[in-house]
Amino acid sequence: MISEDDRVILRSLAKKVARIAELPIMEKRKEMWKRHNQLEETRPLLLVFPEGSWREILPPSSLACKGEEAREMERNLRRRIFYHESIEDDTVIEKNWVVSKVITDSGWGIESRHRLSQQETGAWGFDPVINGPKDLEKLEYPQVNCDEEATADKLEEAEEIFGDILDVQLKGIAHISFHLMNLYCKLRGLEQVMMDMVKNPQMLHRAMEILEEGHRRRVEQYVELNLLSLNNDGTYHSSGGVGYSTELPQPDYEPDKIRPCDMWASAEAQEMAQVSPAMHAEFILPYEKRLLEPFGLNGYGCCEDLTDKLEDVFTIPNIRRISISPWADVEECAQKLKGDYIFSWKPDPSYLAGDTFDPKKVREYVKETLEFTASEGCVTEVILKDTHTCENQPQRFTKWTEVAKDLVRNY
Repeated sequence: MISEDDRVILRSLAKKVARIAELPIMEKRKEMWKRHNQLEETRPLLLVFPEGSWREILPPSSLACKGEEAREMERNLRRRIFYHESIEDDTVIEKNWVVSKVITDSGWGIESRHRLSQQETGAWGFDPVINGPKDLEKLEYPQVNCDEEATADKLEEAEEIFGDILDVQLKGIAHISFHLMNLYCKLRGLEQVMMDMVKNPQMLHRAMEILEEGHRRRVEQYVELNLLSLNNDGTYHSSGGVGYSTELPQPDYEPDKIRPCDMWASAEAQEMAQVSPAMHAEFILPYEKRLLEPFGLNGYGCCEDLTDKLEDVFTIPNIRRISISPWADVEECAQKLKGDYIFSWKPDPSYLAGDTFDPKKVREYVKETLEFTASEGCVTEVILKDTHTCENQPQRFTKWTEVAKDLVRNY
């Protein structure tokens, strides 16, 4: 239960969000995203995600609510306000409050294990639970469930708090993203997967077959249980874009029965960053392509360098957004993508970290990529993410965005 004092705080913040969402610039941004996502000519669009830095921007001590659920709601609202007041990228602040249906699944039958770091934010190590072909028999296909009663309670609570201020929306599964290799490496171990490509390829293919089938069955259950929701709005897509689109849903869609063909989806295989295009094409891409095929529009990639794998990525059905990581050859990628796909560039986030922040270096760095993409007629978006620290200086996000905004206006 959310206390009356916490409700007062939440409603006050919601009113501020509503005022921001009603600004004319928000509708202009929305229209620009629609044009951008259907490959029409616009200036490069810009999104900035503080991600790990949110703990420095909005530390627990900055929150006013007392209850844990209320504090999560407060954090959501304050982030939107921070975007408007301190970042001002091309994020659309919507006058809504999304209530997610309470959806669970049974998992894959076995749980991954990690060797934890001694450092609070340090990297963990793999602790394999699949150590041979027989262990694949332990894998089970996930069974999906929706708790209608808990969902109704969540919706009622949100409507009581925000219903006269924000548009309270009930959503099911709106973000579809497949991470087969990420899942399998957690179970098998990254080094072991790499060795299997050479020494035990049959086992790896069998594992991918099982995971593909499990994900396919999971999507089928979403459809059967009517749990899919449209994502042609501000829903996060792929590894950093948003879904505003006039191409989705399909012309024959039914509002009460959303299908995969009415939605965006995506996949990635960051664990394959260091393997050859041939191994990527053999061990992961066919399984991902079959999972992506039913969807209306697709994205691919995250932090992996796809420079030498783009020809294979282009064969993904309905591919629209492609991630160009900080380690990619942006000039070569621009020459290959041209204006046929969204060039979803992920600039190096390390410019935000360290003892000093140098806007001049940021300007030189971002400008170089924008010149490459402009010369090839690319449909470009600049997505700053993996920002794990701003050295407790939130103003760095403001300055970084100011530099990038000044540059994108010229292209």
